[in-house]
Amino acid sequence: MRGRTTQTTEEEGIGGGGVGGNEEERDDDESKTRKISLAMRITNLITYKFGVFWPCSFIIFSFLLLVSSLIFRSRNSVCVSTLDSRSLIGIDGLDSDFGTLGVPWCRSKSGRTVEWTTKDLLKGLEEFVPIYETRPIKNNQYGMGFDHSFGLWFMTRWLKPDLMMESGAFKGHSTWVLRQAMPDTPILSLTPRHPEKYLKKGPAYVDGNCTYFAGKDFVDFGNVDWKSVMKKHGVTDLSRVLIFFDDHQNELKRLKQALKAGFKHLIFEDNYDTGTGDHYSLRQICDQSYIRGGGHSCFQDSDEARIREKRKKFWEKAVDVDELCGPGEAWWGVRGHMRGDFNHTNKAISYKEHFQNSRFVESVLDVYWELPPVAGPSLTHQTRYDPARSVGPVVEDGRFGLFQRLGLSRFDSSVFNGYTQMVYVQISQSSH
Repeated sequence: MRGRTTQTTEEEGIGGGGVGGNEEERDDDESKTRKISLAMRITNLITYKFGVFWPCSFIIFSFLLLVSSLIFRSRNSVCVSTLDSRSLIGIDGLDSDFGTLGVPWCRSKSGRTVEWTTKDLLKGLEEFVPIYETRPIKNNQYGMGFDHSFGLWFMTRWLKPDLMMESGAFKGHSTWVLRQAMPDTPILSLTPRHPEKYLKKGPAYVDGNCTYFAGKDFVDFGNVDWKSVMKKHGVTDLSRVLIFFDDHQNELKRLKQALKAGFKHLIFEDNYDTGTGDHYSLRQICDQSYIRGGGHSCFQDSDEARIREKRKKFWEKAVDVDELCGPGEAWWGVRGHMRGDFNHTNKAISYKEHFQNSRFVESVLDVYWELPPVAGPSLTHQTRYDPARSVGPVVEDGRFGLFQRLGLSRFDSSVFNGYTQMVYVQISQSSH
């Protein structure tokens, strides 16, 4: 698979300076005299041309101009979006908001990262937009939106696996995305309900080169005889397999199952932030105080509590301290709970266990990379995820020209409202 990795690049900074100087008082006086003299000549000229009443006319004209400006501004204020009004009080809609509350980035064994760059993502967006416009399921409510569809397509096309696999297919949109990335590569789909069942009620996608473990043939990912399945598909190198998880199971469980089977390349669609979601995610696991961007304060009078309280008013996925923290100030997972199976298998865990989970993930993690939002919220008008807990977008706020040139402005804002920190990980057995 083309999943080469590179060492993390060093951060670059840009510094600036100012230039200042003082003029002699004599020069200042002469300058002022020249300005006054010029002003008097202009005044005399206007008086000669228009008479002594020109000052009254000028005042009236200025007054009318001011009134017109106020009317124009008031009319425009009716059309200001909520994101614009939020930016006025300085808490959302600005590029500077991204990551202000911290982004807990899982630490890998060697500090490696992906080889693709922002430039590659921009080039990919340009190619993917017309593809996305042909999607068979236009309204994919409760499924992937544009951001994650692009992420899955981009990473799959870049990694070029010999076999693609998905756990959780819903109506088949993710299957369609995989097929657009790799037209001739076989797909395995594990999903309780076959996508063809949805065809009776509306648009769905069933792939001709896909083996479905669905309906009466459904087998959970952790119970598949992978040796037999891989042999059947002629796969001998498991590093050539890409697995996409969109099944809302405990991601620690899925990680361990994939590791045991020998798989290396995984994508988790719903990598929920701490305090949100219906399953235990890698982001929650790696949200540790010793990691830059990780850890939380449960004190009501803390800076974090005040910021969270404000942001909760504007972002659906923003959570305040009361929602984030449970008994004993338990903030890991969701109020100290490890959720799974669509919120059906909740289990209270101690911070000690949560910490040990983080250490285990670090011991097997080669690469961790969260998909950035496609564009800033002032461009997409999304209201769901909180930018303060996300990495910066591919297309930054304020770059409407680029947003438009890429064709992103053609989409309804609803397609951008499903971002949940999709993550790509590369794993291998711990050397310990």
